[in-house]
Amino acid sequence: MSLFLEPSTRTTCSFEMASKLLGMDVINFAAENSSLKKGESIYDTVKTIEALGVDTIILRHSDDQIFEQLVSKVNCSMINAGAGKNEHPTQGLLDLFTLFQEFKKLNNLKIAICGDIKHSRVAGSMLIAAEKFGMKIYLCGPEDLMPEKNKITENAKLANLDEVISEVDAVMMLRIQNERHESLGITPESYFKTFGLTEERASKMRPEAIIMHPGPFNRNIEIADAVIESKQSRIFAQVTNGVFMRMSILDWLLGEEEK
Repeated sequence: MSLFLEPSTRTTCSFEMASKLLGMDVINFAAENSSLKKGESIYDTVKTIEALGVDTIILRHSDDQIFEQLVSKVNCSMINAGAGKNEHPTQGLLDLFTLFQEFKKLNNLKIAICGDIKHSRVAGSMLIAAEKFGMKIYLCGPEDLMPEKNKITENAKLANLDEVISEVDAVMMLRIQNERHESLGITPESYFKTFGLTEERASKMRPEAIIMHPGPFNRNIEIADAVIESKQSRIFAQVTNGVFMRMSILDWLLGEEEK
């Protein structure tokens, strides 16, 4: 069961494609036509879906702690497809796979993550993974969108993108998540000039460095139109790798249940 309570293109389609390639049947839950609109709680919705006999629920929700609330109360498998602003583990795994595919290693890689770090579950998962695999992370972007100091792991530090872009192995751009906070009070043109991956900034990257973005991307706001499909971009490779990674997760999870 694919239960997405926030908008998604890449993750929901990726999980559906992965499931079908593995020969699984997929039920896509339409929140706007469900009993959630009548006041049913997410817990009761999940328990109802579980009672239907599904093997796995793939859940995306705006609540940071939704999985902590449900995990001890649900018997079927659940996959985190994005929880609030804290975690997006399957995206983190596909990002790691993309990096390993490119560099044949993860240890000692230097990654600049630029944008709305504070509200990004993608950045949250990458910070956790990077610490485990010995990667160096530079957090770049508006001061108001940086995480609190106690949430910055030891292998990460705040930085100016212009000062580190020539030394990193990868630049990961993030969009501004206006749905999770009030407007920054800065025009798109000004943001792009100050923090965006312009063609001029991209030209300063090492030839072997790559450009990443979890999507959706806003052209000419956080990343230049011409950069998205440049030779150094791996943005669409990330999407392709998302299918492979989610196939692996589903196969591992459901295979374990069959033992």
